Amino acid sequence: MLKQEVVYTMKNENFNNKNIQEMKVDFLSLTAPEELERIRTVADKVWPLTYKDILSEKQISFMMEMMYSPAVMEKELSMGYFFDLCIVNGKDAGYISFSACDEVPGRAKLHKVYLLHSFHHCGIGQQMLQHACKRCREKGFTSVCLAVNKQNLTAQKAYLRAGFTVEKALCTPIGEGFVMDDYIMAKHL
Repeated sequence: MLKQEVVYTMKNENFNNKNIQEMKVDFLSLTAPEELERIRTVADKVWPLTYKDILSEKQISFMMEMMYSPAVMEKELSMGYFFDLCIVNGKDAGYISFSACDEVPGRAKLHKVYLLHSFHHCGIGQQMLQHACKRCREKGFTSVCLAVNKQNLTAQKAYLRAGFTVEKALCTPIGEGFVMDDYIMAKHL
């Protein structure tokens, strides 16, 4: 496990929880299959809130199984995907996942970037994106891309603030009549 620590001290008005004045942010690289359950636990909290006004409950359940079942995540780990957990004040708060992008040599694909809603608007999301880009550079990638739902305006704004630009729109069938209707965004590292 690789651990990187960042400590934030921010003004009270930046926090959803007014009692917290300092946030200690750690990033933990998960390298063993049994560790991946920690990401699933955070995803179970984040996904329904993030997508409740965008996707049906049925599609959320379908995609959770498609992307977060133990078998899927273990396979991704064995295929060279990287999983980093964001820990805030000792609490599992978010996660990122990335791998090589098959379509563009030298490019990483950021598959997952999620943060518990109680930590939104604190600067943690931007720190997660900085961490992801740093890790991608360390792995030798020169650019990074991601897919963001066209209706997820909050995430789109965060990615634009972090220097990502929209490359194209993409609508991908994923099974059972569902699609992922996304923008592909990218950034040079």
